[in-house]
Amino acid sequence: MLKFTRCLVCTLLLAPLLSAQSALARPDVTFKVFQFPADKIPRIDGNADDWAIVPNSYAIGTDQLMDTERGKGMNHDPKNLDVKVKVGWVKGLNRLYFLYEAYDNYWDFSRSDLHNDIFEVVVDGDLSGGPLIDIFHRDVWTPEAVGQERSVIDPRVTQQDAHWSSHGVHAQNYHIFTPPGDKDWAMAWGCAQYIKRFPYANAAYNYNFKPGESGKLILEFWITPFDYSPCDGPQRAVESLLTENKLIGLSWAVLDYDDVNSNTKDGFWDLSHKHTMFGNASQLVGFRLMPLEPQFRKAIQAKFSYTVADMDRRLVAFKDESDGTITSWKWDFGDGTTSSEQNPIHPYKTGRDYTTILEVDGPAGKSRFVNVWGVSVK
Repeated sequence: MLKFTRCLVCTLLLAPLLSAQSALARPDVTFKVFQFPADKIPRIDGNADDWAIVPNSYAIGTDQLMDTERGKGMNHDPKNLDVKVKVGWVKGLNRLYFLYEAYDNYWDFSRSDLHNDIFEVVVDGDLSGGPLIDIFHRDVWTPEAVGQERSVIDPRVTQQDAHWSSHGVHAQNYHIFTPPGDKDWAMAWGCAQYIKRFPYANAAYNYNFKPGESGKLILEFWITPFDYSPCDGPQRAVESLLTENKLIGLSWAVLDYDDVNSNTKDGFWDLSHKHTMFGNASQLVGFRLMPLEPQFRKAIQAKFSYTVADMDRRLVAFKDESDGTITSWKWDFGDGTTSSEQNPIHPYKTGRDYTTILEVDGPAGKSRFVNVWGVSVK
């Protein structure tokens, strides 16, 4: 019976996500995620020097944020709070890197609860959209049922089942304490607490102020977005695959407290301009994973990858991944045969390790890439 209940809950909660098309807030805006070269990956040490190579066009400031809780709109006061965020990625790593720089006239982090200045980040790596918190599953859990033991719509679904089945599974929410004081660096919504721990996340701070004082804070961190992050641990989790030009859902809010004795925030400064973005991935903002900036790219460079399409027939599919403008390709498959196709599919007659070579030509010249014993077929 327990197994049936779990399957039922998964079906009720995930079916609308699979059937509905994803939406994003602020469709007129697409923010950029900077691609770090593989030899310039930022070190997570709280030092912003590694980010000096990121153009200012990637910076997102307080002027993009709207107070969606207290009705201040976009009328922020930089003397009270001023933030700048840059987001980066590295081709081949499913990580999002963040540099958060903020000035606050009153840093609130002395208490041991959620009353803390917070940088709240929500990410949806595959644009699955939809609610990621139980109370926003309106088709299963109505407002009248919140706080009750069972759903009004389907009494077989307990709130506990809804919580453990949906919280942070297909999109993730990080309450990042700025700074944390003696708390953990972040509170991750849901049961998949591994998402905020190494090797799925890492963070470092740099600041010199005490609770209640003003000053500047630097927060450097990276997180791993997940298409599926279940409660029972990372062994079944599926990381979001980050690739060039991919669009992902991402947003954040800055929760600013200016009075340690009051639970009222001085602002909920939100990038998506939708207050409930913290629990609904369809209200995030579009971010594009950008290619390398021109200064980090070679004019022409031969590169390729391959997959074994059919091991029984030793059929290998090669994919050209060369940089620059390419006008011709020459493949040497290592078995005495060649090809001039851009993306050839080649059958090997015998099983062994082969050295494959790709030579490319273009307006910028020639380039050659050799993969020694890199193709293995049996």
